[in-house]
Amino acid sequence: MNNLSRHKYIQDELNASASVKQKIFDRCADGIVGAADLLIAALRRKNKILLCGNGGSAADCQHLATEMVIRMSPRITRPGIPAIALTTDTSMLTAGANDLGYDRVFARAVEALGAGGDVLIGITTSGRSESVNNALRMARGKSMATVALLGKDGGTAKDLADVAIIVPSDDTQRIQEAHITIGHILCGLIEQELYG
Repeated sequence: MNNLSRHKYIQDELNASASVKQKIFDRCADGIVGAADLLIAALRRKNKILLCGNGGSAADCQHLATEMVIRMSPRITRPGIPAIALTTDTSMLTAGANDLGYDRVFARAVEALGAGGDVLIGITTSGRSESVNNALRMARGKSMATVALLGKDGGTAKDLADVAIIVPSDDTQRIQEAHITIGHILCGLIEQELYG
């Protein structure tokens, strides 16, 4: 690949990413507002936010939980927001996978750590991850609110969430890029409305 081809590849990738993000406002803005409303209401009640996902979505969970606990905008002085990524405790994850089966690992964490009024954010690009879907089911059973960041056709998860935000793309990497953008927007809305 010569430099001209590399530049063309870079331009094509950036254009593809930008195209998906431009569609988010038209197709997902109402869902983002609905998710922000659930999160803000929970935090006003002194509840917490749990997040779960696999692979790149697990990394997004950790990223977004960190934005909430530490801060996103340096212009806003605020206390930490109670958010827990259920993807970080390797002992719990491996014990759960070994003893209960991987499909139940996040549901068990929600059962143990979730409480009525909390919010679970499940992140899955396909909406078909049973570990995430079972966690959404468990959260509903505990009277928690549920938000799902999805892609493609939303899969099973779209019907398990109070608010399903379905990125308009079938490309996993484009969906993941959109999920972190949507997550940043949610964090920004929380900071602005509660502490701005």
